[in-house]
Amino acid sequence: MIRKIAAEFLGTMLLVLFGCGSAVAINAKVETFDAGVYVFIALAFGLALVMLAYAFGDVSGTHVNPAVSLGMLAAGRMSIKEFCAYVIAQFAGGIAGGALLLAFFGKETGLGSNGYAENSALNSSLWQALLIECILTFAFVLLILFVTDKAERSSVAGLVIGLTLAVIHILGLPFTGTSVNPARSFGPALFAGGSFLSQVWVFILAPLAGGALAAVAYRLLKAKKE
Repeated sequence: MIRKIAAEFLGTMLLVLFGCGSAVAINAKVETFDAGVYVFIALAFGLALVMLAYAFGDVSGTHVNPAVSLGMLAAGRMSIKEFCAYVIAQFAGGIAGGALLLAFFGKETGLGSNGYAENSALNSSLWQALLIECILTFAFVLLILFVTDKAERSSVAGLVIGLTLAVIHILGLPFTGTSVNPARSFGPALFAGGSFLSQVWVFILAPLAGGALAAVAYRLLKAKKE
């Protein structure tokens, strides 16, 4: 269990560092809208997850996301004890990643935090933010549940999951900055403070709801398939 906890901590920390760090770095040089920036950020998150999946997949499964762990729990693929340990490690990793971002870029950059209203490129509403985060997380976790349920897919699972995360980011970035991961959102928001921190509950609640719904859909679809 210690190895799994360590892998989830390090994996989440590195996802926040490379994903959010890339977003902060490129936005520091961009003054006008550029669709290419969204693609760059999406690929940064997606490729970071691919890297982590192949590094830590054999140790912990590379959830690095409480919504994914909740989906696995609700689908009957991990115990409550494992789930609690994973989530604690993931949030700790997100905080560690946020601290590194603070040291590298400074609080005024926003540290790649998620947000809505004034913190959104599209000035999305609270309800839009809740809905899109729930739907995107639902799609992401459902894909993970299916692609990881057979051992013969293990060689390609990390690539498929990472590319899916990239596609999801392309849609979600202008609305909320794309969370689909409570630990990824909490770490940067904790250090960015202000409205980012006051809005972070959205990016904890909505992804968890999406992950739980994905598990329900997975169980129903698997039952019909079998």
